[in-house]
Amino acid sequence: MKVGLFIPCYMDALEPEVGISTLKLLERFDLDITYPFDQTCCGQPMTNTGCHKEAAATETLFVRNFSQFDYIVMPSGSCTHQVRSNFDAIEQTDEVKHVRTHTYDLVEFLHDILKIDSFPWAFFPYKVAIHNNCNALRGLRHASMSELREPYFSKPRDLLEKVRGIEFVELTRPDECCGFGGTFSVFEEGVSAKMGQDKVMDQYNSGAEYVISADSSCLMHQQGCAQRMKIPVKYAHIARVLNGDLQ
Repeated sequence: MKVGLFIPCYMDALEPEVGISTLKLLERFDLDITYPFDQTCCGQPMTNTGCHKEAAATETLFVRNFSQFDYIVMPSGSCTHQVRSNFDAIEQTDEVKHVRTHTYDLVEFLHDILKIDSFPWAFFPYKVAIHNNCNALRGLRHASMSELREPYFSKPRDLLEKVRGIEFVELTRPDECCGFGGTFSVFEEGVSAKMGQDKVMDQYNSGAEYVISADSSCLMHQQGCAQRMKIPVKYAHIARVLNGDLQ
């Protein structure tokens, strides 16, 4: 199985340790993994802002980098949703269609494709709340949505339950947006900050020691809010927990 690894641009700049954990985790499963070194961005910032034409060059580069792989894997539900659902600024060639239909978030890839049933090297003796990024939740269906009143399921939790020592706590409003929202957090700074503060208080009141998510973007926003509020909750990407890097 040939796997192309994409690391989001913000992660490469601000949380490269998550990219390293993702690579090391995938290497445990005997995969043929390649990291194309001229990769840049998936184009989500432009698309989110309505600048669809401006995303064309970025989308073209992404397809050129990844069209030869059986699967494209990235540690971001948000970026995965961008590739699957919003790569519309370029001609829909066979290569583009292949990339769009074979791009998976790390959680999906481990849960749905590899069907991993154990992480024997991982130990995480903390109380954990799970945060689902809005795109991962509603776009990729990482978990059940409370507004649909559907039977409960959670792919991130299914994976984390295989980690020794972990204890889960429940949030009052688990599906509520944290307020990051990409460019939204820039042009609606006050609203974004208040949503983040509300999310952090819900996490703190739940008794969580750590908040775990498949998206570093949301976690960085929440961590910034928590630090300013002097709330002693820690934040970590799921890749770091599953690879045993935070014991």
